[in-house]
Amino acid sequence: MTLATILTPEIAKSAGVAYVHYLSFMLCFAALVVERRLIRPDPDRRTATVMVITDIVYGMAALAVLLSGILRVLYFGQGTEFYTVNPLFWWKVGLYLSVGGLSLYPTITYVLWAIPLRKGELPKVSEALASRLAWIINIELVGFALIPFLATLMARGVGLPPA
Repeated sequence: MTLATILTPEIAKSAGVAYVHYLSFMLCFAALVVERRLIRPDPDRRTATVMVITDIVYGMAALAVLLSGILRVLYFGQGTEFYTVNPLFWWKVGLYLSVGGLSLYPTITYVLWAIPLRKGELPKVSEALASRLAWIINIELVGFALIPFLATLMARGVGLPPA
């Protein structure tokens, strides 16, 4: 049996959406790790610029996770009911939304950094602000790390009602 006979268009689409979903998740996590490693009081121009760009990558990847996740639930996954009846799925959604909500504070902060950066100035980042951002990013990382754990439990049928 050749790959061409196994790889039907439907399987290719499903695999493509899953791939985008997983890759986007990894990009989100990587962006958060970069942000966490770079956060410090009064960053230099390069560091502040990288933080702003990294947060843009994070936002785009988070949107791709959301859209590909919706496509998987509606069209390319195990069937909509598999997800919607499972409380672990809703925990995953809740964690994703919580992390997204938490990320608003750093994102708004970085957007505000772009204003002085465009003027050739450096953003004013106090020790307290750097510490607050670091804590928020730590919480985001823990939340994001739990999502694939819940997914592995779901893939094994945990949380599904008895048949």
